[in-house]
Amino acid sequence: MKKLSILAIAFAAVILASCGGKKTDQPEAAQNEKSFEQEQIEASIKMHIDSIAAEIGQLKQFPFVQEGGLTLTNEEKQVKPEYLLNPSVAEEAATLSEKYRILSALSVDKKIASLYEMPTDEYDKAIAKLTADINDPSFKVIEDANSLFETTSALYDAMNENGRINYFWQLASAALVEQLYAINQNADKFLTAFDDKAASNVTFRIVLILDAVNRLAEYDPEIKPVKEAISSLEVLNATTVDELKAQLAEAKDKIDAARSALIK
Repeated sequence: MKKLSILAIAFAAVILASCGGKKTDQPEAAQNEKSFEQEQIEASIKMHIDSIAAEIGQLKQFPFVQEGGLTLTNEEKQVKPEYLLNPSVAEEAATLSEKYRILSALSVDKKIASLYEMPTDEYDKAIAKLTADINDPSFKVIEDANSLFETTSALYDAMNENGRINYFWQLASAALVEQLYAINQNADKFLTAFDDKAASNVTFRIVLILDAVNRLAEYDPEIKPVKEAISSLEVLNATTVDELKAQLAEAKDKIDAARSALIK
């Protein structure tokens, strides 16, 4: 993963300078010029983030959470997964960022629970509670709250319009980590739904989310913990299913740690 761009660093520097106590001593023309430069840098970063979101919106979801993407046998359905989050974690979310992340992770786990024909009523209640607590008007563009983890372009556009763009990346990061964590619990089965293109898409999704979070972390303190939590995922760069399986196994501890950090 490439280091932060000079552009992002420059933006942080401009923000820092604009908060200094000597601003009133500067000539008005210099202040206006700085303001103009700041606007240009911010606009450039915003354009790049928008581009990343558009690319993510074009990627297919992980095959095992796609509708009809994975079929379990009756025997496999008898062995219920014990690694899914307990819906009660919704009660533990304190900050708005935590609520978004847990909401996203629970929507992933409800999908997996459905695969195993497990009861999902408690997931529905927890998802409904978090959705109400968050009270994000952007969610109106989603027909099913359980599909929040898909982080579509429509959702990004709505969150952008409602001033919640940074929380979009909280959703995307939590969904990514929860799905990687789930795959590692049953890789032999879940990866049967992948082909090499799907494996490459996983890598690309990671690269895109890391890029966005790294840039946003330069001036958004709320997303810095997300950056720290998922930075280790850059070791996943598979282009084939076999590579993905091996890399996920090697990165198991990193993925577990990322999940613990994002979903406390």
